[in-house]
Amino acid sequence: MHVLIATDSVHTTAAACDYLESRLDPEDTVTVVSVPGTDARDADDALNVANARLLGYATVETDRLASDGDPTSAILSAVADRTPEIVVVGQHAGSPEAGPRLGSTARGIIEGVDVPVVVVPLSF
Repeated sequence: MHVLIATDSVHTTAAACDYLESRLDPEDTVTVVSVPGTDARDADDALNVANARLLGYATVETDRLASDGDPTSAILSAVADRTPEIVVVGQHAGSPEAGPRLGSTARGIIEGVDVPVVVVPLSF
């Protein structure tokens, strides 16, 4: 199985890892892409969290995507380029202030890909 995690924060990555750990096989590949938003350091740290948390569960690849201010387009391009079988995203920006609603990036990914999308809830 090939999974793509799209993240912008350590909170989103941690929630994705919580979801995936029991579902992965050592032969699986997890590609983690981060699109820096307002906090580029958090997006970079999110890649490190994935490496640390998923070590031994699957092969992990990470990539910091360039964005022209539109993270949805960058993620959709990454999905098209990497052809995962499933995409995992957070429900909204990885911030407690974001609220419980589905964010525009998650919605754009759900509407823009032709593979299953898992939306993980964020807890703080």
